[in-house]
Amino acid sequence: MNKIPMTKQGEEALRAELSRLKQVERPRIIQAIAEAREHGDLKENAEYHAAREQQGFCEGRIKDIEAKLSHAHVIDISQIENSGKVIFGVTVTLINLDTDQEVTYQIVGEDEADVKGGKLSVTSPIARALIGKEVGDEVDVTTPGGIVSYEIDAVEHL
Repeated sequence: MNKIPMTKQGEEALRAELSRLKQVERPRIIQAIAEAREHGDLKENAEYHAAREQQGFCEGRIKDIEAKLSHAHVIDISQIENSGKVIFGVTVTLINLDTDQEVTYQIVGEDEADVKGGKLSVTSPIARALIGKEVGDEVDVTTPGGIVSYEIDAVEHL
């Protein structure tokens, strides 16, 4: 499997979720299964089946996170000198050339992406168009609504 690019913050968030799943959720689910077993007949015990289903989701998510972390290529952008170029992990401020509207995005790994939170996946059309460009460059991005032109106003290593 290839390495998965991930920011330092993304790695910390996954490690926190993994810890919560293992130390809080897993014991809670085990306790719920034990209580449901005490109610008797397991074939018709909805609480037991619900707890087992939760256990399956929890264990699946734990395996998923562990796999991602084992293949993660963590990039701490604060340790890289700012050259003004758009690279993975930077926070870029763009100006829409048609509307003069300013937007700011951080380019992150696929699992960290949250457009409303200002985080774009490195594989998104906007991020792919921006990678390698510099402050002052104009970039045309093909979107579902047509081509949008942006100017790169700032590149920050936060």
